[in-house]
Amino acid sequence: MNNRRHFIKQFSYASAAVITTPAFARSNYFNTDTIRIATIGVNGMGWANTLAALKVKNVEVVALCDVDASVLNTRKQELLVKQPNVQQVDVYNDYRKILDRKDIDAVIIGTPDHWHALQMIDACAAGKHVYVEKPAGNSIGECDAMIKAKNKYNRIVQVGQWQRSQQHFKDAIDLVHSGKLGNIRTTKVWCYQGWMRPQPVVADTLPPDFIDYKTWLGPAPMRSFNTSRFHFHFRWFWDYAGGLMTDWGVHLLDYAVQGMKAGNPISVSALGGKFAYPELAEETPDTLTSLYEFDQFNLVWDAAMGIDNGSYNRDHGIAFIGNNGTLILNRGGWEVVEERQAKNKIAIPLQKPVDNGVELHWENFINAIRNNNPSSLHCSIEEGAHIATVAQMGNIAYRSGKKISWDAVQHKFTDKAVHHEYYVKQYHNGYELPKM
Repeated sequence: MNNRRHFIKQFSYASAAVITTPAFARSNYFNTDTIRIATIGVNGMGWANTLAALKVKNVEVVALCDVDASVLNTRKQELLVKQPNVQQVDVYNDYRKILDRKDIDAVIIGTPDHWHALQMIDACAAGKHVYVEKPAGNSIGECDAMIKAKNKYNRIVQVGQWQRSQQHFKDAIDLVHSGKLGNIRTTKVWCYQGWMRPQPVVADTLPPDFIDYKTWLGPAPMRSFNTSRFHFHFRWFWDYAGGLMTDWGVHLLDYAVQGMKAGNPISVSALGGKFAYPELAEETPDTLTSLYEFDQFNLVWDAAMGIDNGSYNRDHGIAFIGNNGTLILNRGGWEVVEERQAKNKIAIPLQKPVDNGVELHWENFINAIRNNNPSSLHCSIEEGAHIATVAQMGNIAYRSGKKISWDAVQHKFTDKAVHHEYYVKQYHNGYELPKM
C-alpha cells in the first residue's frame, strides 16, 4: 500500500477491529449474499481496512468501535457517506457489545498490538470470523493462544499482512524458488523510515474527556496518560508493541522467511539502542541490527528511524543474495542485479506493482468466508503468528542482551530465564489471556 505513509500522517493511529461472521452461519433474516462487518478501532489501518472492505461486493460495515469518541463520531459520518444504502451505523466504545450482536458476521481488529490476542479470541468465541491487523500477537504466547482459539472455534482468521496478496511479491518469490539465483547465503531485510520518529518527552496529564483511557490500556500496566505514548506512538513502548521490528518487520521478514521456505531460526542475536534520538520519548530502539541463524543461510535485520538512506538506495526492502545475482524486493517492485563473477549470471529490470494489496487481501478474506474455505486465505493466523514469533525473537535477543536459541521440538527458548521473562506478557487490570 504505497500511500500508507500519507494516510498515517493524515490520521493518527487508534484501536481498530472488524468482525466478520460467515454468511452461512447468519440468521436467515438477512440476505445471504451480504457480509456484515464491524470495525473496532477506526483510525490508521483500521479505517483503511474499512474502506477496502467496502470495495468488496455485497459487504456492509454496520458498526464501529473506538475508545476515542471524537474519532468515532467523525468516522461514523464518513461511513454513512461512503455507503448511502446503509441507513444506520451503530457506534460503541466497548467491543464486547459488538460481539453480542448476532447480525454481525466478522470483525477487523486494528487496535494497538497489546489488544490483538484478547479481541481475536473473544471474537472467535462469539462465532465471528476475524481480520486482525499485524502483528498477530504481542508475544509468542499470545500467538500460540490465537492459533488454538481459531482451531477451537473453527473460525476463519486473516492477518493483515496484505503484501501476501500483491502479485509482484508473489512473482519475486517464485523467482527465488526457481533456483535461478543460485545458492542464497544471506537474506538482508532493512527498514529505514525517515517519517517515523518518537515524540518529545512531555509531562503526564489527565486523559481528555472523550477518550476512554482505562479501556485503551486494557491488559497493559496501569500508568498515567501521556500524549507521547498514545495513538500512533504506542508502538515505541514495550507495554503495547515492539517498535519497527513488529510494525514493519512482520511485513518484510515474512517475505524473507517465505522466500527461503524457512521455519523458526536456530539462534538470534541483536545489537541496538536509542542512538539517534536519546532525548525523545521511546523505549524500543531507534537503531537495531539482528542476526538470525537458519539452517543453510543467515538473515540480517537492519532498522533505523528518522532516516531514509537504506540499502540499495531504498528505505525498505528484502535482498536475496545468491551466487548468480541478488533479488531486491519492496513495495515499489523487484529486480535482480547480476553477480559479475557468476558463470550463470541473471539480471532482471525493475518490475513495478500493478495492483492494490490491501483490496486484494480483503477480497481473499471475504471469499474465504463465503466459500467456508480457510485454506484459501493468503495469510492465515498460523502464518501470521509464525512471522510475529520470528519478529519477537529479534526483540527478545535485544532486550535480554543474549544470543538466544530456540528449541523447535519443545517450542521454547533453551535459556529458562529468557523463556520465563519473554515468552508471554503478564496481563494487568483484571485481564487474563485465556488458556486454550
